[in-house]
Amino acid sequence: MDKATLTFTDVSITVNVPTGTRIIEMSEKVGSGITYGCREGECGTCMTHILEGAENLSEPTAFEIRVLEENLGGKDDRLACQCRVLGGAVKVRPA
Repeated sequence: MDKATLTFTDVSITVNVPTGTRIIEMSEKVGSGITYGCREGECGTCMTHILEGAENLSEPTAFEIRVLEENLGGKDDRLACQCRVLGGAVKVRPA
Protein backbone atom coordinates (compact mmCIF):
# COMPACT_ATOMS: atom_id res chain seq x y z
CA MET A 1 0.00 0.00 0.00
CA ASP A 2 1.33 3.43 -0.92
CA LYS A 3 2.00 5.97 1.78
CA ALA A 4 1.57 9.72 1.97
CA THR A 5 2.35 12.34 4.59
CA LEU A 6 -0.21 14.56 6.25
CA THR A 7 0.89 17.57 8.30
CA PHE A 8 -1.38 19.34 10.79
CA THR A 9 0.24 22.75 11.26
CA ASP A 10 -1.91 23.74 14.26
CA VAL A 11 -0.31 20.98 16.36
CA SER A 12 2.99 20.75 14.39
CA ILE A 13 2.59 17.02 13.69
CA THR A 14 3.35 15.13 10.48
CA VAL A 15 2.11 11.57 10.11
CA ASN A 16 2.54 8.88 7.48
CA VAL A 17 -0.84 7.72 6.23
CA PRO A 18 -1.99 5.01 3.83
CA THR A 19 -3.31 6.42 0.56
CA GLY A 20 -7.07 6.80 0.69
CA THR A 21 -7.07 8.07 4.29
CA ARG A 22 -9.62 10.77 5.04
CA ILE A 23 -8.12 13.82 6.80
CA ILE A 24 -10.67 13.57 9.63
CA GLU A 25 -9.45 10.06 10.51
CA MET A 26 -6.00 11.39 11.42
CA SER A 27 -6.99 14.79 12.83
CA GLU A 28 -8.77 13.07 15.70
CA LYS A 29 -5.77 10.87 16.47
CA VAL A 30 -3.22 13.71 16.58
CA GLY A 31 -5.42 16.17 18.47
CA SER A 32 -5.73 18.73 15.69
CA GLY A 33 -8.29 21.51 16.03
CA ILE A 34 -10.10 20.20 12.94
CA THR A 35 -13.41 19.23 14.51
CA TYR A 36 -16.48 17.51 13.16
CA GLY A 37 -20.16 17.22 13.84
CA CYS A 38 -21.64 14.61 11.55
CA ARG A 39 -18.80 12.89 9.65
CA GLU A 40 -21.18 12.73 6.65
CA GLY A 41 -20.24 16.03 5.00
CA GLU A 42 -23.53 17.74 5.80
CA CYS A 43 -22.68 20.11 8.65
CA GLY A 44 -19.51 21.77 7.32
CA THR A 45 -17.92 21.76 10.80
CA CYS A 46 -14.76 19.98 9.60
CA MET A 47 -13.84 22.63 7.04
CA THR A 48 -10.08 22.45 6.60
CA HIS A 49 -7.68 24.89 4.94
CA ILE A 50 -5.25 23.15 2.58
CA LEU A 51 -1.87 24.90 2.83
CA GLU A 52 0.06 22.58 0.49
CA GLY A 53 -0.62 19.51 -1.60
CA ALA A 54 -4.20 20.13 -2.72
CA GLU A 55 -3.30 18.22 -5.91
CA ASN A 56 -2.68 15.14 -3.75
CA LEU A 57 -6.29 15.03 -2.53
CA SER A 58 -9.34 13.37 -4.06
CA GLU A 59 -11.46 15.63 -6.24
CA PRO A 60 -14.34 17.29 -4.38
CA THR A 61 -17.76 15.85 -5.15
CA ALA A 62 -20.65 18.10 -6.18
CA PHE A 63 -22.05 17.50 -2.69
CA GLU A 64 -18.84 18.65 -0.97
CA ILE A 65 -18.64 21.73 -3.21
CA ARG A 66 -22.22 22.67 -2.29
CA VAL A 67 -21.58 22.29 1.48
CA LEU A 68 -18.38 24.35 1.18
CA GLU A 69 -20.29 27.09 -0.67
CA GLU A 70 -23.06 27.07 1.96
CA ASN A 71 -20.42 27.47 4.68
CA LEU A 72 -18.49 30.19 2.79
CA GLY A 73 -15.47 27.98 2.17
CA GLY A 74 -12.62 29.45 0.16
CA LYS A 75 -10.87 27.94 -2.84
CA ASP A 76 -8.30 26.21 -0.60
CA ASP A 77 -10.86 24.80 1.83
CA ARG A 78 -12.08 21.21 1.91
CA LEU A 79 -14.20 19.06 4.21
CA ALA A 80 -11.89 16.80 6.23
CA CYS A 81 -14.51 14.04 6.37
CA GLN A 82 -14.87 13.96 2.58
CA CYS A 83 -11.43 14.35 1.01
CA ARG A 84 -8.91 11.53 0.88
CA VAL A 85 -5.13 11.77 0.67
CA LEU A 86 -4.07 10.06 -2.57
CA GLY A 87 -0.28 10.33 -2.16
CA GLY A 88 2.56 12.78 -1.76
CA ALA A 89 2.51 15.38 1.00
CA VAL A 90 -0.46 17.38 2.25
CA LYS A 91 -0.33 20.21 4.79
CA VAL A 92 -3.52 21.41 6.51
CA ARG A 93 -4.86 23.54 9.34
CA PRO A 94 -8.34 24.21 10.75
CA ALA A 95 -10.25 26.66 8.52
